[in-house]
Amino acid sequence: MIDSKETNFVRLIDANLNRLKEGVRVIEDIARYHDNNPQIAKTLKTLRHKAKIEERYSELLNSRDSQNDVLRASTTEEMEREDIRSVLIANYKRAQESARVLEETTKIWDAHLSEKFKDIRYQLYALEKEHLLD
Repeated sequence: MIDSKETNFVRLIDANLNRLKEGVRVIEDIARYHDNNPQIAKTLKTLRHKAKIEERYSELLNSRDSQNDVLRASTTEEMEREDIRSVLIANYKRAQESARVLEETTKIWDAHLSEKFKDIRYQLYALEKEHLLD
């Protein structure tokens, strides 16, 4: 039986994994449909598919408790976007921050997982520069 602290730890990983994939998906779709940039869109799609923890999927899913998330409500800042560039920036940052949380927390489970998320984070930094300075 998993105790509540372990469940909350797994929930932390699940939430950040979802946040990472969602942020990357927003960027990917902008690169694909708005910017018509197949190179960046394909790289982002590859990163999104890499962002998974298959061997613990059931454990992650069982820990999910989105209805009781204490910060579920959006802040005013989250509801405001000036243009498509501001959407890109917000989602690059969201994905990078989530990758960092995953990099740190998955060290407890498996150093290889941690390295995978570190690699994703650094790829996102490079893509952000390429995409936003394009």
